[in-house]
Amino acid sequence: MRRINEIFYSLQGEGANTGIPAVFVRFSGCNLRCAFCDTQHESGTMMSDEEIVAEVCRYPQARIVVLTGGEPSLHIDAALVAKLKRATGKIITIETNGTRLLPEGIDWVTLSPKMGFEGGDLQPVVLDECDELKVVYRGQRLDGYFGIRAKEYFLQPCYCDDEEERIANMRATIEAVMSDSRWRLSLQTHRIVGIT
Repeated sequence: MRRINEIFYSLQGEGANTGIPAVFVRFSGCNLRCAFCDTQHESGTMMSDEEIVAEVCRYPQARIVVLTGGEPSLHIDAALVAKLKRATGKIITIETNGTRLLPEGIDWVTLSPKMGFEGGDLQPVVLDECDELKVVYRGQRLDGYFGIRAKEYFLQPCYCDDEEERIANMRATIEAVMSDSRWRLSLQTHRIVGIT
């Protein structure tokens, strides 16, 4: 049994897969405590692998499955990944903080390390390679991130409830990307267009 926060169908809103129809499997629980996190870690429903797969299969129009959280690597294993692949035939992706090794079978790894954040340094990053590195930006130093091998490097402004702070952070992120062309700008397009 695995604790699931929610399973839903939407568009991937961030990073390299922005705009792709996706089924999101959001797990409850994380080994970090980032101050800006928007997931309710204490809530969730215990589900078997068969129940998870059945729910994901309700959305055949999705092109990808996104394992997210919380921190999904706390909850998944190669058996669940294989069941999802077999049942859906879809690309299996994960969004991870990189503090744990990942099981076999994942097709696309989005690594979003939380180094330099209050509550984000509770565990060291152990992954040194991914498909895309997506850094949530709040003005921290960026040099250390390039020690992680990735096909794409994304810088994404941290979302803030305060509008003035949000705009300032967006401007700082754009300036950081424009001053170092190794980065690409990632926006939370789902927030911009008003979807989950």
